[in-house]
Amino acid sequence: MDFSVPKEILDYLDVLDRFVEDTIKPLEQKDDNIRFFDHRREHSRTDWDRDGLPSEDWENLLDEMREVADQAGHLRYGLPSEYGGQDGSNLSMAIIREHLAAKGLGLHNDLQNESSIVGNFPQILMFRDFGTKDQRDKFINGMLDGAYKVSFGLTEPEHGSDATWMETSAIPKKRDGVDGWLINGSKTWNTGLHKANYDMIFARTSGDNGSPKGVSCFLVPTSSNGFKIEEFMWTFNMPTDHARVSLKDVWVPSESVFGELDKGLDLAQHFVHENRIRQAASGVGAAQYCINMSVDYANQRKPFGKSLSTNQAIQFPLAELHTECEMIRNLVYKTAWEMDQMTKPEVSINLSDKVSMCNYRANRMVCEAADQAIQVHGGIGYSRHKPFEHIYRHHRRYRITEGSEEIQIRKVAGYLFKFLKREKK
Repeated sequence: MDFSVPKEILDYLDVLDRFVEDTIKPLEQKDDNIRFFDHRREHSRTDWDRDGLPSEDWENLLDEMREVADQAGHLRYGLPSEYGGQDGSNLSMAIIREHLAAKGLGLHNDLQNESSIVGNFPQILMFRDFGTKDQRDKFINGMLDGAYKVSFGLTEPEHGSDATWMETSAIPKKRDGVDGWLINGSKTWNTGLHKANYDMIFARTSGDNGSPKGVSCFLVPTSSNGFKIEEFMWTFNMPTDHARVSLKDVWVPSESVFGELDKGLDLAQHFVHENRIRQAASGVGAAQYCINMSVDYANQRKPFGKSLSTNQAIQFPLAELHTECEMIRNLVYKTAWEMDQMTKPEVSINLSDKVSMCNYRANRMVCEAADQAIQVHGGIGYSRHKPFEHIYRHHRRYRITEGSEEIQIRKVAGYLFKFLKREKK
């Protein structure tokens, strides 16, 4: 067995490092842009007088970063070549995401916004695999050039992990001789809706509560009559772009159905494995950053005349975190490599539990690493002059979103105890 990172990936990491130093770091320092990353970051990023939304200056900087990264050929790395990408594999994307996160907080990779010089575009692949020709032509290029932004409306105020019990419904309704659907309900945690002109709304179109069949997905213009943003939910990690919306008699034509009718949850599951493994890789990188910074500080800090690092109370927690980081890193790499050997349906059957292992353990570990970094650094660690509180606040949400860790542990247990079966196809 060869556990070495392929040379072409190592070479590309060098290219990315040079790009960060030569292009991204100067942009980060320009016009006091560093205010978005130093102790002023939360205040600078947040428009407190506009529902806590991201400030225009902050989002403009992110747009500029993505534009220069795209011009350099990095932003679309993970996309198929037909969309200007480099067909990046799951393994390469995992290694890159970890590598960038391990550099710490910066414009090169701001995980609070899922913004990186190497982007993640799950919705592009959703349109490729589920969209009609007209939907593909409209949205894929439109999303890549910024003309269209699409939010994701699955979760409801009373239903999160239990998506098959959603209360939002859609019924057939003809209007002015045109076949369509009338949607009523509510959604929450619609990220990015302040800039989106479409929302993927999941609604029950047939079947009973608890059945995965009978849920459909609709591409709903946010300008539709009856579509209303009720509020943006203020969170542990600000700024906020997570909207709660209501839909009252929202009508859309039949061509707004996205994917196969009554099988909308297939879309929700489509990108979950790729997202979870890349999220896990980012968690490993951010955890390693916290560990490395803590080791450096413990070697430099000399209370009572000797280095902090001479104390086993400092050594042992960091040694355990470092050990866990190494183990999870290798599981992430192995799982990502195995994903590259299979089709998406095969991944869902054979690796779903392994992806869940990677994700929930990495999310938990990075929170523990950030908390330990705060403890090692003492008062300065608790302040916003260090990035650890920011790292904790961001990654803490991933123990809930993308499938809470309890849901993911349940999946692991399902295969372990044979409640779920790996059906051969």
